[in-house]
Amino acid sequence: MRKICIATGTRADWGLLCGIAKALKERKDVKLQIIATNMHLSPKFGNTYKEIVADGFKINCHIPLLDNTDTAGDTVRSMGIAMNGFASAFEELEPYVLVILGDRTEMLAASSAALIFRIPIVHIAGGAISEGAYDDSIRHCITKMSHIHLTETEQYRQRVIQLGENPKYVINTGAIGVHNILNANYLSKAEIEKEVGLTIGKNTLMVTFHPATLDTVEPKVQCENLLKALDEHPECNIVFTYPNNDANGRVIISLIEQYVGSNHGRCVVFPSLGQLRYLSVLKYAGAVVGNSSSGIVEVPSMGIPTLDIGIRQRGRLAADSVIHCGVTKEEISKGLNTVLSDEIRQLASLKNNPYQQPDTLNKIVKAICETPLDNIIIKHFYDINK
Repeated sequence: MRKICIATGTRADWGLLCGIAKALKERKDVKLQIIATNMHLSPKFGNTYKEIVADGFKINCHIPLLDNTDTAGDTVRSMGIAMNGFASAFEELEPYVLVILGDRTEMLAASSAALIFRIPIVHIAGGAISEGAYDDSIRHCITKMSHIHLTETEQYRQRVIQLGENPKYVINTGAIGVHNILNANYLSKAEIEKEVGLTIGKNTLMVTFHPATLDTVEPKVQCENLLKALDEHPECNIVFTYPNNDANGRVIISLIEQYVGSNHGRCVVFPSLGQLRYLSVLKYAGAVVGNSSSGIVEVPSMGIPTLDIGIRQRGRLAADSVIHCGVTKEEISKGLNTVLSDEIRQLASLKNNPYQQPDTLNKIVKAICETPLDNIIIKHFYDINK
């Protein structure tokens, strides 16, 4: 029996990982372990570890981090706490494989600890580019510490190989988030409107705006410009979700809370919607706005457009229904007019998505459960010039 440990730190990565966890739990040859950390254990962000438990899973280890990570120093100190916590977790659980997704600071701590413990790492969603955040460098660092790579596109697979990883262990599975969209049991329109307390339709916007951690324009200024641009569309209802807990996230939360307070009946805000409510809003909404990777990777398969603001996701492969804009009020206003236009809505309805592949979940589960682990720890740099 293979002991497989999933580490999760945010509502976003659990929304992607939960389907994988369910499939692993159903296998008789797997003993599933789950470590919850970071935003999952924060009351400010909704104590989303409860969603993991509500999904029917046991959390084997909790690793609480600093609840206030609004500065670079806070983030680094929290990473140190995470490293210590993962060391204790690995001593207790002794997993055969660690599964992590993406590019967050707590996953850098997890992979660093696993490297020293000589635990093979399965890394999901490597090879992507997001030049406006330090997540980009973290993602590539995790790639070099990992042993099995499950990429979302062939372009990303080739990039992981370019980083020196053996093609034998680099598998293009497609994006698990797209699989989740295609296989979700959505709430009805009446049910989700009751859940969020807002009428949802083609003039409803789902807005998630994170700090772009490498941008020279302050997150406060960018968020203020976004809210001013939204003022120009009083016909639109807006569902906000909180940003992640990167440095300068608190100011974004404060601005959004103030905006919602001044726009009762038109706007609502949630620290976390959870996967089902989030996807159900998207099913009936008109567009996604902000700078989340979800707007680029998953949303095109919902048949609605995305307005991607600023440099946070710059370099990431995107469908034609994803419209990019700058961070000034004028640029965002122009972008909003575009994604709300009939022309872009028609384009988005085609649901062309470069991240979509058949059988994504089975490919991922097979790679996690059936890839031989003998002699996988010692890696040889794969030179593409050979």
